[in-house]
Amino acid sequence: MKQLSILAKIENQMERFSPAEKKIATYIMEHAELVPNMTTKELSKNAGSSEASVVRFCKTIGIGSFTALKLALVRELTIADMNINDFSIIEKQDAPYDLFNKVTYVNKAAIEATTTTIDKRELEKAAEAIANAKKILFYGVGGSASSAMDACYKFTKLGYVSMMSPDFHTMLPLAANLEKHDVFVAVSTSGRTKDVLEIARFAKKQGATVIAITKLDPSSPLYKEADIKLCLPDVEQDHRIGSMASRMTQLNIIDALYLITFHQVGSRVLEKFHETREEVVRLRR
Repeated sequence: MKQLSILAKIENQMERFSPAEKKIATYIMEHAELVPNMTTKELSKNAGSSEASVVRFCKTIGIGSFTALKLALVRELTIADMNINDFSIIEKQDAPYDLFNKVTYVNKAAIEATTTTIDKRELEKAAEAIANAKKILFYGVGGSASSAMDACYKFTKLGYVSMMSPDFHTMLPLAANLEKHDVFVAVSTSGRTKDVLEIARFAKKQGATVIAITKLDPSSPLYKEADIKLCLPDVEQDHRIGSMASRMTQLNIIDALYLITFHQVGSRVLEKFHETREEVVRLRR
């Protein structure tokens, strides 16, 4: 039997809610796209109810917390009606510009959803670990490999010994040379990619700090293994035609880490940035 979506579940239970819960349900049904970026206080105020009622509402519909409700809404809004990444796309008669708009919508929604999954303390811990690192090793396979390569390029510009290879056997000796205070960044949306997990464990054994850019899934091996977790929203299905929205969320976190680090070390590397730029201009002539 197909599981009801969160919005369908709320609609079906509308008559069973208490008056306070009904206010919350009505507001969510009418403003679902706004709720993922709200706090319990903001939702209760907008719905004309109390924060305690929001908590009770979540339990009434079988959701453990308001955070879990927001994640469910994010997934539903991102991949339900505007789903562009499964095989059903070939059944739709969309013009190229329509598909462009859908891609833009889904990518934008996925990036905005990251604000509900990223933990401020984990981000601060990641920034501190990277600031203290001498070497940073990035690794991802498949669609995540391009994100890892982008990260490697960016942090090389900041003066780090930054390395990435898509080849597992090349990664092994690189990981073997990691030391305490070095950082290994594992990029895997599922958190279950065997090659990424094995290198992460090996890097940890060398004393490196393991940062995982992965889906918010406490049951995944990589989530459990990582010292620091930078969590992605669950915005794609397993059966998809390519990594799209998930890759955008990975790149968004990587760009944020890059900007945070540049903010910390920028004065040290500014001269090198100018030198690199001048050399690029010279080579264009």
